[in-house]
Amino acid sequence: MNLPCLSIVTITFNAAATLERTIRSVEQQDYPNIEYIIVDGASTDDTLSIVSSHTSSISKCISEPDNGLYYAMNKGLQMATGQYIWFLNAGDEIATPNTVSQMFASAPNADVYYGNTVMTNISGDEIGGRRLAPPETLTWRSFKKGMLVSHQSFVPRTALCPLYDTRYRFSADFDWCVSILHRSQNIVNTHIVLSRFLDGGITKHNITSGLKERFRIMVHHYGLCATLLNHIPIAIKFFYFWATKGRF
Repeated sequence: MNLPCLSIVTITFNAAATLERTIRSVEQQDYPNIEYIIVDGASTDDTLSIVSSHTSSISKCISEPDNGLYYAMNKGLQMATGQYIWFLNAGDEIATPNTVSQMFASAPNADVYYGNTVMTNISGDEIGGRRLAPPETLTWRSFKKGMLVSHQSFVPRTALCPLYDTRYRFSADFDWCVSILHRSQNIVNTHIVLSRFLDGGITKHNITSGLKERFRIMVHHYGLCATLLNHIPIAIKFFYFWATKGRF
């Protein structure tokens, strides 16, 4: 069989505390055609030592200063040669050793594969699902209701991917996913958990700025009136989840 190549990209900066679990989740995959890329922002901790101990499973690595997360992700996108691309940041994990095989077995030749996400804490323990769940059918209009699919459980065809818009510091992934869905026809729900996502990323640490950016992106794609109307249920669900789960 001619198995499509999957490029997995991990962005790191002083990520020694969490990188090992991400690399191991890639190494454990039973899928044979993976290109693994590490884009490091000139770490000063043991990140590069960890990378050097896994050279047999890492296809490409670059370490140099950059201007932020989405600049680094653009480097990874430009380095990728696989037909599909998957961004897993340090601390994130592929859900199980056969997840990639199951994903591609769910349907051939998708433009986008998507699935569910489990949240984990810094110790790697599962703490539950996301506040938003992926819809049965996903289109570019779905994100009117928020980012229903985690960026870590969204695997598009590389040829459909634009560069991340670096005008956005915290929510360029939202814009990126919507832009890809605009270009996609065959969007496949894998109906499986694709990723284990480490809670507490850059957007969560900059929640107010991130939400403001996301609002601007939604206005750009969906218009002001639709965005304002859809933010009523979004806000209700946000505060209810925060009140009942103690996280968002």
